[in-house]
Amino acid sequence: VYIVRSAPVEFEAGEGSRERYFILSFRDISEVRRIDRMRSDFVANASHELRTPLASLRGFIETIQGPAKNDLKAQAQFLNIMFDQTTRMSRLVDDLLSLSRLELKSHIAPDEKIDLVPLLGHVRDSLVPLARDVGVDINLHLPDGKVEVLGDRDELVQVFENLMENACKYGQEGEVVDVWLKNGAGHPVEVSIVDKGPGIPAEHVPRLTERFYRVSIEDSRSKKGTGLGLAIVKHILTRHRARLIVKSEVGKGTDFTVRF
Repeated sequence: VYIVRSAPVEFEAGEGSRERYFILSFRDISEVRRIDRMRSDFVANASHELRTPLASLRGFIETIQGPAKNDLKAQAQFLNIMFDQTTRMSRLVDDLLSLSRLELKSHIAPDEKIDLVPLLGHVRDSLVPLARDVGVDINLHLPDGKVEVLGDRDELVQVFENLMENACKYGQEGEVVDVWLKNGAGHPVEVSIVDKGPGIPAEHVPRLTERFYRVSIEDSRSKKGTGLGLAIVKHILTRHRARLIVKSEVGKGTDFTVRF
């Protein structure tokens, strides 16, 4: 997309004659338009994600005030659903705030030395109850000694919690999630989270870190996803000057690798 301007100019050509020219300026505003479109899409998606649970809450409140006024059993059922919907909205708002904070400091690289060995152990331990609930074992494969990277501890915990939790929830059919920490001489530090679930079709892989992009909307919502987890992961890794590499094969599983 270009903005093109044309302006006439005249020059003395000698012997009293004048020559007329036109100056054309081309300004490429493709990137500005793309950012504006992303911003409007983001607002529309966020509004839609909040509107759905709000409409549900309003409907249940009206029912409790009206037809179910004296039905305690129905009220208890509706209140449970309303609690789930408010929890979902809280998660969405928390994720939106996380994204906003990350964007503000994306240009500042963290400089604290973080040992990934105990950090990954802590994340695995915190997710054991969830993994047990969905019938998954999380296996850690860690080298001896320290494996240090420059980073922000809380943000890296958020990255690996998100990736391991996704592997448990979306790869639960495989019953096992393997977490590999690799630190070979002359090679970058890598953390791979590998599941043996249904895999992700190739056409979806490039868009996984887009905000609100979901391979399956119903599957994501049933597993209480906000659609922002991998966008947050991408922003954190950008600040850490790291990369997220996704490899997946339908029917065989998925491998999310963080390369520092």
